[in-house]
Amino acid sequence: MTSTVPALGTRTAEGSALQAVLLDMDGTLVDTEGFWWDVETEVFASLGHTLDDSWRHVVVGGPMTRSAGFLIEATGADITLAELSVLLNDGFEQRIGRDLPLMPGAARLLEELSAHEIPTALVSASHRRIIDRVLKSLGPQHFALTVAGDEVPRTKPHPDPYLAAAAGLGADPARCAVVEDTATGVAAAEAAGCHVVAVPSVAPITPAARRTVVASLEEVDLAFLRGLMTHTR
Repeated sequence: MTSTVPALGTRTAEGSALQAVLLDMDGTLVDTEGFWWDVETEVFASLGHTLDDSWRHVVVGGPMTRSAGFLIEATGADITLAELSVLLNDGFEQRIGRDLPLMPGAARLLEELSAHEIPTALVSASHRRIIDRVLKSLGPQHFALTVAGDEVPRTKPHPDPYLAAAAGLGADPARCAVVEDTATGVAAAEAAGCHVVAVPSVAPITPAARRTVVASLEEVDLAFLRGLMTHTR
């Protein structure tokens, strides 16, 4: 867990039970879930293997160890997990160096959270090297804390990343709003006891207790997130 800017503390607006907002990165704030699949496809093609498109829902949103391990086993490729992880990270860095589109509503939401001094963390299954590159586009000033997938003992779908982020911000997980785009991330946030806003990017996600599903971040603002603390949607 690495803090990229001085912590904003846990002060919230008067009357609000919201203590912090924890945001996923790939597919939630930046439109990169497709980038990962493209890179995986290209890397395995260079190894002489074709990926089945039905595998995409298996690898999306998860830690690289799980995704890469699954693809090695599924294809029988002669490569180690460590070697493949380097190739995938290298390919992804090259891809985002050419283009890094933000999801609709992401920039506006981050600006609003910063303007109201809401403690905000970026919580991703991506490795630190990738997060630091993406932060240049998102704006590191928007985050009091960032948690990378290679900095926690267990990453998503385990609750560890969100528990670490809440603890780092001095917040109660039950009073944190998490924004996620995959079932893996939603499972991690819910296991940590957080309220979840799901913005599905690849596969559908159904509403549930303490889980609100929206079509786009354009539907999400600070008033909406504060409302999660007092309403079951």
